[in-house]
Amino acid sequence: MSQTPFPSKRAPVYADVPDEKWNDWRWQLSNRLNTVEDFEKLFKLTDSEIKALNTQGLFRVEITPYFASLINPDDPNDPIRLQVIPKAEEIVPFTGMMEDSLAEDRHSPVPGLVHRYPDRVLMLVTTQCASYCRYCTRSRIVGDPTATFSRAEFEMQIEYLKNTPQVRDVLLSGGDPLTLAPKLLDELLRRLREIPHIEIIRIGSRVPVFLPQRITDDFCDTLAKYHPVWMNIHVNHPNEITQELADACDRLSRAGVPLGNQSVLLAGVNDCVHIQRKLVQDLVRIRVRPYYLYQCDLVDGAGHFRTPVGKGIEIIEGLRGHTSGYAVPTYVVDAPGGGGKIPVMPNYLISMSDHKIILRNYEGYITTYEEPIDYKPHDPKTCPYCQNKRLEPGQTGITGLLDGEEMFIKPEGFDALHNRGGGLHRLRANEEKWKPLGIGGEAKPLGSGKIHDME
Repeated sequence: MSQTPFPSKRAPVYADVPDEKWNDWRWQLSNRLNTVEDFEKLFKLTDSEIKALNTQGLFRVEITPYFASLINPDDPNDPIRLQVIPKAEEIVPFTGMMEDSLAEDRHSPVPGLVHRYPDRVLMLVTTQCASYCRYCTRSRIVGDPTATFSRAEFEMQIEYLKNTPQVRDVLLSGGDPLTLAPKLLDELLRRLREIPHIEIIRIGSRVPVFLPQRITDDFCDTLAKYHPVWMNIHVNHPNEITQELADACDRLSRAGVPLGNQSVLLAGVNDCVHIQRKLVQDLVRIRVRPYYLYQCDLVDGAGHFRTPVGKGIEIIEGLRGHTSGYAVPTYVVDAPGGGGKIPVMPNYLISMSDHKIILRNYEGYITTYEEPIDYKPHDPKTCPYCQNKRLEPGQTGITGLLDGEEMFIKPEGFDALHNRGGGLHRLRANEEKWKPLGIGGEAKPLGSGKIHDME
């Protein structure tokens, strides 16, 4: 029996638009909806929506005719409508709200380049999108033509990458990189591919969802010139998966572009394990692997979309074991203040001893796993990979403790605090007394109390 086909929709107001125009991505961009009058041609707006749309200084509103056609005109709580049509709740501030909640600008060595993780960077290449999500993490710059990154800043980004050999992975985002002019995108990919130590180019884009017409054969040929190129798209609800999106993803897959999906957990949109299960299963059908499920960020305008973190854990509980492992995303909180993505999941490890761990599965089945008592530890001194670790200065974190590079991680100002204002006295004079034996490659104390360099 053949699978249920994905829908293809066009709002009645566009019935007379020739297919040639409808399927032209430039026509879609040129005819985006952004006013009360535009939207009321498709459906009746609520008082809350009208108030928001008439508010000065509101985050930009633009929706492609294609994506607007996916909205059920009879449902004011349609999950697609909620994502792109502003409501009055968007104007209400909330505790914890920040302009730059992920501290991206603080972690930018040059404008538009965020270097938070050791071996990869986020490269913001535009502030423009095909349509604008109401919960946008970068609403501080996205949609604002005056905030677009200049050619000089682009050259600064490229120069930084050339001079930072630890970077092997570049993620293009913005805004949406796929809204760039084709020649400019081609130049960007070429310039990155010319840097020898950059191994992977990734693209984060919602264009395949908002504007699948953009994913032409010519576009796919451009990406194929610069492999390995990976892409994460952004689908939040099963209603966004249409035949047009499926065809766009098929073209990308055939061009050799591995596809993942990043969703945001949104109240009233997808905060339901059954919606999420349908979403991830449909994504796998179109050869898109669910990658991340994000907790909604503490960003201006997104307060009414936020859920408790427990809702996300409940959703993962309802996916793990209940559907294919390929279809289970990693649920993450992108740490406020700039700590990066922190995975959060149900606890499957119940207890442990020195030779046994106790686990539970998704059904509540409890089992034990006997650990080996004669395991011979891996010897980093004889391992060529351990001897030639990639340089990641200052960011080894927990793995640095496990590797024996340090014995502890201290909060900033920890030692100064515990000096309690005291000066240097005889018991504090010898710094070597706090250096652990055999860890970190520093001097080691011997039993005599003398300090000797490590062999």
